[in-house]
Amino acid sequence: MASIWAPQSGRAGSHTRVAILDHPPVPPQSDPAGEPRARGWRRARKPLIGLLVCLLLLCAVALTGILWLQAKVEGNINRLPDTFTGLTDRPAKPTSGSAADAVNILVLGTDTRSDAPTTGAEAPGWQPGQARSDTMLLVHLDGDRRSASVVSIPRDSWVDIPGHGKGKVNWAYSFGGPTLTVETVEKMTDVRIDHLAVIDWDGFKALTDAVGGVDIDIPKTVYDSARGVRWEAGRHHLDGEEALLYVRQRYGLQDGDLDRVARQQAFLRTLLKQTLNQELRKNPEQVLDLLTLFSEHASVDDDWSTTQMAKLVASLRNLRTDDISYLTVPTDGTGMVGDQSVVRLDPSRDRDLWRAVREDRMGEWVEENQDLMTPDVVR
Repeated sequence: MASIWAPQSGRAGSHTRVAILDHPPVPPQSDPAGEPRARGWRRARKPLIGLLVCLLLLCAVALTGILWLQAKVEGNINRLPDTFTGLTDRPAKPTSGSAADAVNILVLGTDTRSDAPTTGAEAPGWQPGQARSDTMLLVHLDGDRRSASVVSIPRDSWVDIPGHGKGKVNWAYSFGGPTLTVETVEKMTDVRIDHLAVIDWDGFKALTDAVGGVDIDIPKTVYDSARGVRWEAGRHHLDGEEALLYVRQRYGLQDGDLDRVARQQAFLRTLLKQTLNQELRKNPEQVLDLLTLFSEHASVDDDWSTTQMAKLVASLRNLRTDDISYLTVPTDGTGMVGDQSVVRLDPSRDRDLWRAVREDRMGEWVEENQDLMTPDVVR
């Protein structure tokens, strides 16, 4: 028997621990790649706070100086070798206007199939079939660094995977690791990826606890059949363990993975605001503790030096949390391909979105597409 958290029936926002079966019912889902599914939510890796890493690093720069930052990050962070080596026919990097100064970062969270660390200095590196990208975010930093966009790509998006035909976008990481994932996203978006970050968020729980938990509103009672958790309608104050259960739920939500993506973005936005409201500049020790935690759970492409990171972070000094837009790539609903449940992308609206990213016009595009923005309260 396992003990996990669940709200008490009929009392929104309250919770207790209940015993559930070691193997809760999970709807079967086969995988053409023949890869075993991950066992247990505790092994999942989430990149929900990749953007928060940058903002915390900014605080560290202001408090302790770039030299200390470089030494600290260099000792903890893992480098992904040859991430961009061998990629051909890539989208062109803009050479003029604000688009030339914009930065596009692909952030992945891995759903691992082993107990070995997948990120950080102790990670053994990518191995075929051992992990898929469980969560995928394209972070666009505008050329003037006064606004940013976080675009989620649902893991079940049905796309072309170079050399492998059609498949779910998260299969690319299992088939060919970071390099094939970058190639797949670039082919799908025609956006040149400047940097890649893979984040395993064992530290996610610790961060949530460090800020004293996060308040989340649930508009309608839902039941997670995969984990045996019932979420009552109302406001919930989530600690780290509870937050993981919340952002991982897919079964029991009306739109499945699309609703899970919305939950992740809404939680990220709330966590980011709450963290930056902790007056970190008055508490250098807390900043350094958080920085250490993050750097231990991150891997980046080997072309991204710590000096470049520090300069990029320093350039974000005028970025406010309210200037960050959160959205999911436009979709045309879900469907079945064989025995696979997939998310179908919306070609027309997708083209407009990715053109805005390439041309660094996301502020304008966001204003014209408010229906695609992640709301404050999600299912």
